[in-house]
Amino acid sequence: MKVYDAAATAALLPYVPLSEEIAGVLAAKSRGELNVPERLSLPLPGGGVLLVMPATDGQLAVTKLITVSPGNPALGLPLIQGEVDVMRANTGERLGLLDGPEVTARRTAAASLLAAELLAPEPQGPLLVVGAGVQALSHAMAFHAGLGVQEVFVCARDSAKAEALVVRLRGAGVPASSVARPEDVLDRATLIVTATNSPTPVIPETVRGDAFIAAIGSFSPERAEIPVSLVRRCRLFTDSLEGARTEAGDLLLAVVDWAEVTPLEQMCIARSGQGGAEGGALAHRGPVLYKAVGCAALDLAAARLACLGMG
Repeated sequence: MKVYDAAATAALLPYVPLSEEIAGVLAAKSRGELNVPERLSLPLPGGGVLLVMPATDGQLAVTKLITVSPGNPALGLPLIQGEVDVMRANTGERLGLLDGPEVTARRTAAASLLAAELLAPEPQGPLLVVGAGVQALSHAMAFHAGLGVQEVFVCARDSAKAEALVVRLRGAGVPASSVARPEDVLDRATLIVTATNSPTPVIPETVRGDAFIAAIGSFSPERAEIPVSLVRRCRLFTDSLEGARTEAGDLLLAVVDWAEVTPLEQMCIARSGQGGAEGGALAHRGPVLYKAVGCAALDLAAARLACLGMG
């Protein structure tokens, strides 16, 4: 079994092909062709958590083992650590061990890219990214690659980190600049990504009526990056309805009607012409909120794509 480090894992998972693979896997999930149990979440000391996420499509099986340790950055350690074990479903033969944080960053951004392609009223941007970490980087890169976004604004609590991310994005060919406050560009931004660990909202309610928001930074029922008043204005979508019911603080604190929350997999089925969910889901106007909490089906999609490039 070959072990792939972060760089090798990234090379196996370009954003646009990964987004396409996710669309196919989510459509298969909607048809009942996957086995994706709810993930196991085990609390750890210091506010950390151990996440165990298995999935199979009958051909491949994956298990992602991830720890999230909020105190690690202060110690000079990664916030997220772990791996994705990829195996043949029928024999259990191990095919490869992928870098867990890289898989998480890329499949999360690729799923948001897919959601924006399917749902954003104005997918060309500009894009406002709130946060300056790994997910902020991966989302800006994915939206540039998949949507052709040519204007990225970065806003973060730490202005030095925001500037560092801007430099990194420019070095990768992504036009980017920093802003002091989200309000500085909300009248222009049609794409918004919130990628923070803030327990309280990081953008105001006053986004454009044609805005698409991907809220991906929180997976705790007590934390929310999006204000309640804005959530209640939005058309609501999620990567995992099961996970959102227990983990999506943005939706739980707004006491949403879960019948009004559409799983992304339904939109994938609609796009493939096998269902009629798309017209109904987009029938009324207002901002779009895509809330991501993470789902092992996305890791399975990454494993499927990666297997094509494994020697």
